[in-house]
Amino acid sequence: MPLSEHISKNRLLAECICQRLSEEINKLGFGDTEIKHYPHYDQADFVLIKDPYTGDNNLTCHWYDESKKMRIGRLQFNSDGTFYAEYDVVKTHPRKANWFVEGVTAWGKAENIKSEAKLLPMPT
Repeated sequence: MPLSEHISKNRLLAECICQRLSEEINKLGFGDTEIKHYPHYDQADFVLIKDPYTGDNNLTCHWYDESKKMRIGRLQFNSDGTFYAEYDVVKTHPRKANWFVEGVTAWGKAENIKSEAKLLPMPT
């Protein structure tokens, strides 16, 4: 299956995943101007990566910063129907001064999307 078909086939689920990642960011309580970008499926760069176990092609999406130099997120659809996504936030937690928000993640299958923020304790 060509890349364009993988992109189309995964669109609906990918848009749900992007929405879920955005909701996780918003739940943290950042102000309206603090988050400059959110994950959007159509703003990703797409590539097919061969699964070493099955030999199937997995669609991988990468998001980059405005300069297109630094990767800030990734979403991979696996041949078994699962996915994993991560998106960078890289900011001090807006409500908990002792915590740093590394990013947000989402994983699972279409019928069961799980997500959470990736928090790190601030050095003392």
